[in-house]
Amino acid sequence: MARITVLGGCGGIGSVAVRTLTLTDHFDQVVIAEQRYGEACETAGSLGSSRVRAEKVDAEDPASLARAVSGSDVVLNCIGPFYRFGPPILRAAIEAGVDYVDVCDDLDATLAMLEMDGMARSAGVTALIGMGNSPGLANVLARFCAEEMLDKVEGVDIHHAHGGEPDEGPGVIKHRIHAMTNPVPLFLQGSFVEVMMLEEKGLEQAEDSEFREIGTFKVYPYPHPETVTMPRHLKGIKRVTNKGCVLPTAYFQLTMDLVRLGLASTDPLEVGGGEGEVVPLEFAVAFIRSRRRRLLEEAGMDGPMGCLKVSVEGLKEGERHGYVFSMSSRRGGAGEGTGIPAALGAMMMRQGSFREKGVLPPEALVRPMEMLRLATEVVRSYGTVQGEGGGLPIHVEHRGPDGESEELQLSL
Repeated sequence: MARITVLGGCGGIGSVAVRTLTLTDHFDQVVIAEQRYGEACETAGSLGSSRVRAEKVDAEDPASLARAVSGSDVVLNCIGPFYRFGPPILRAAIEAGVDYVDVCDDLDATLAMLEMDGMARSAGVTALIGMGNSPGLANVLARFCAEEMLDKVEGVDIHHAHGGEPDEGPGVIKHRIHAMTNPVPLFLQGSFVEVMMLEEKGLEQAEDSEFREIGTFKVYPYPHPETVTMPRHLKGIKRVTNKGCVLPTAYFQLTMDLVRLGLASTDPLEVGGGEGEVVPLEFAVAFIRSRRRRLLEEAGMDGPMGCLKVSVEGLKEGERHGYVFSMSSRRGGAGEGTGIPAALGAMMMRQGSFREKGVLPPEALVRPMEMLRLATEVVRSYGTVQGEGGGLPIHVEHRGPDGESEELQLSL
């Protein structure tokens, strides 16, 4: 009986991962581990599968975490924000001797978890971190180019835009504010440069980016881990950048404005003449959530949409080539874009695709062709369940040394 425990399986990402896991027979039992036990039971029941059940967990309680992960073959962690929950949950999995997958896109949490590499190796545990969209698919596609398309990868530029999900919990918004208030490392000309997203040097790096099917939007430097992990694993690379935004742009702008006003602070302020206190960050999150529906309606967004664009350039037989991978949808957003790759990583973990032990990012662990073939099968099944067309929604554009562009089909 192969068991996977999905921590945070009721969230926008975790619920997609759970549904995806039920489409294959990799696991005999899928456990939705949630603090919201009643909601977890409802989610499990809605899937109509006897393989899915709910379990209560408190991610802030080490004993509760230990009970939740114990006896699992794989733990898939979808509890955010990861700067808070990533390292302790990984530690619990290692201590239980259970293989681990997550969708962590916080740089500081990633660095802390990479420090647990020796602990994981000693425990015989494989931990695949950042197996979502960006990081995740972005890393795998960069490795794909390094192995299949180019003799040498010199630059990777990752752009992402998404939004319109039915709801965004406080953890998602706090993660976004965390990104705006922490240093962003960019790997430029073979060296690291740090900027802050909303300060002068960070704003100088912002640029307009055209996203297939969804439009052109300004993207800003993001502290996602690819800029740090790719230079470690893709030899000879000279540039890695990560830039993104959230849709609609007015919603993203509201968040940036509140951060500029100082409302990211966690230091309590007295209000009402000393009658009470308010934490600026908590107020900001509540205020952003209260305005979200109106901003979505004003933008005409009636559902999720998003696009991940990965541009890779380098040399092939001494000539410069570039490849642009676009995964876009006007029906799916961050949930599908992140939850499906996470489930794929867990499936590959279960089927023995990863022989290495330790804490590793996708480009160091995932063999691209194997993952892309599995993804084609799973996404087709997922699309059928959702009443949509199947297939892997990756558009590829090749830019040759003569400057001409052509569309390519991935040969799997």
